[in-house]
Parts: sequence; C-alpha cells; structure tokens
Amino acid sequence: MQEICQAIQEFLSAHGIPDWLVVFIISLMPILECRLGMFTAIVLLGMNPFLGFVISFLGNILPIPFILLLINKIFELLKKVPYINKPIYWLEEHTLKKKDKIDKYGIWGLLLFVAIPLPGTGGWTGALLASLLHLDRKKSFGVIAVGVFIAGLIITVLSLVIGAAVFG
Repeated sequence: MQEICQAIQEFLSAHGIPDWLVVFIISLMPILECRLGMFTAIVLLGMNPFLGFVISFLGNILPIPFILLLINKIFELLKKVPYINKPIYWLEEHTLKKKDKIDKYGIWGLLLFVAIPLPGTGGWTGALLASLLHLDRKKSFGVIAVGVFIAGLIITVLSLVIGAAVFG
C-alpha cells in the first residue's frame, strides 16, 4: 500500500497539486481512505500530524452522506446494465457477508467495523453496508464519522511510530 500512496502522491505532486490536496484526494478514495491519507501525510510528506488528521478525516467523510443517500438507487440502475451488473451483484454480496457484525451488535457493530483499520473495513464499506441494510441514515452517518475519527487516531499513532522507526 505504501507504494500505491507514494505513486499517487508523486503523480499528483508532479502536476502541481499541493500536499494538503494530495492527502485529501487519497482520503476520498475507496479502500485507501483516511488510513492511507494519514500515512501519506505523516510518513511520506512529513506533514503536521494534526493538520494531516483533519484533512484526512474530512476527505474520508465527504463521500459518506452521498453513499448513504444514493448508493441503493445507483445500484438498482447499474444492475440493469449488462457487464456492469455482475460486479455490482458481487460487491453487494461481498458487503452483505459482513452484516453479521451489525446483526449481532447493532449500531455498535457498525462503529467497530469502521473504526478498526483493517482491509475491507472503513467509511465507504460501512456506508455501503448501512445502505444495503436500510439502517437509519442520520444515525449511520454519525456512527461512521466517529468510526472514521477513531480509525484516523489509530493510524495517526501508527504512522508516527512507523515514521520515527523508519525515518527517525
């Protein structure tokens, strides 16, 4: 993942994109999210951790309301398109495999799912899961935002430790 972040960062920087916007763009992306935005900010760019955290957090939560509001409608449209419908069905099925955490722990399961920075978890997947399960959008957004905040704190600490160990 470091190589992916570094490649994105170098590409964007080579095109005159300022560091703060590089971090914001990485944090907007599904899969990468604030987890790799923070890593890029602290380890690759040497950015102030507080500033990197704020930018990553904002970049990560920006798409969440749109996902919560629109993804079910978008999926229904895309399911009607040949060749595109198969990945949509796969994504739905793959995401819904994680619903047992929500069924077991309720909204707290969604918080844990988003907050623990592991592959396949995070704000995007949490919002997709909340939408597919038709959870309350306002509650889901709040819980997802708190989860992204917690994940951001965990990654900030890990990035500072890694940064110190590798570059210190």
